[in-house]
Amino acid sequence: MRVAVLFFEGSEKKVEVVVKSGTPSLRALGQDYWSELVACCGATILSHISNDQMDAYLLSESSLFVWPDRLLMITCGNITLVDSVIHFLDQQGQGCVDMITYQRKNEYQSHLQKTAFEEDVERLNLRLPGKAFRLGHLDGHHNYVWHMDKVYQPVEDDITTELLMYHIEGEAADYLRGSDQTIEGIRQHLQLDALFPEFEFDEFLFEPFGYSMNAIRGDQYITMHITPQDGTSYVSFETDIDIPNECPELLNRFTDILNPSSFDLITFNADPKIALQPDVACVAHNQQQLKCGFKMEFQHFIKMAKNIGPALEI
Repeated sequence: MRVAVLFFEGSEKKVEVVVKSGTPSLRALGQDYWSELVACCGATILSHISNDQMDAYLLSESSLFVWPDRLLMITCGNITLVDSVIHFLDQQGQGCVDMITYQRKNEYQSHLQKTAFEEDVERLNLRLPGKAFRLGHLDGHHNYVWHMDKVYQPVEDDITTELLMYHIEGEAADYLRGSDQTIEGIRQHLQLDALFPEFEFDEFLFEPFGYSMNAIRGDQYITMHITPQDGTSYVSFETDIDIPNECPELLNRFTDILNPSSFDLITFNADPKIALQPDVACVAHNQQQLKCGFKMEFQHFIKMAKNIGPALEI
């Protein structure tokens, strides 16, 4: 028997900030500083892992990664990430920022959000000049991005790949919604140890279900967040590893295991390959060269002629 739970918005907001050369190390700010920053948007730090090059914080709503010269924060639910961004700018000074991008995916139930993307942009534009874009169809899956309107040249290996999956099905999906799941069982179903053997993991299993994971290796990261509820299931995976050269089968492995009815592939200066099954089609594709030096690409894929089952009584 499945447990009924209230709706939870898995769709995420994300910010990445790079500070100017000569700025004191962000890592030196310490965990108390980052606890205060994430509290500004309504989140808390659950745990963290560190190595010689970076810190990774697992949050009550997604993740925070900190390097000496940059930070990456991802939040889900109805968390107001923009409040944490404004707090950082107020505390550290806008003059230290070399590059900033702010992303927001369309939500399942946007009316439950405390702000809209347009409101977030208005607040950001009061602090820094910026430009905003929408990639994808307005009446379908899409992703918003705002970036600081300043020329910036990222280093060659500054790449990002995001795989966002919806309406997962099959053995792994049933396990993720089950009552007997464990962290070890989830790792086994997702084949995480085989895919990322050299990474250090930090994981959290929510009640009655829901899974979050950070993993780091050197200055590289992977993160995964799973909201498996029937009808609104959502899985996000993100990494800065060079997928074509390090793990070319990665994206197909996840879509095979989780069997989503649709998924987004979003990249920044990356070009991972995904082999489509005959019943899968790309129905939206955008590319945008951003002034901050990144080519952002958005693709939305769906399974064609999919039977989604009986009507849902409401």
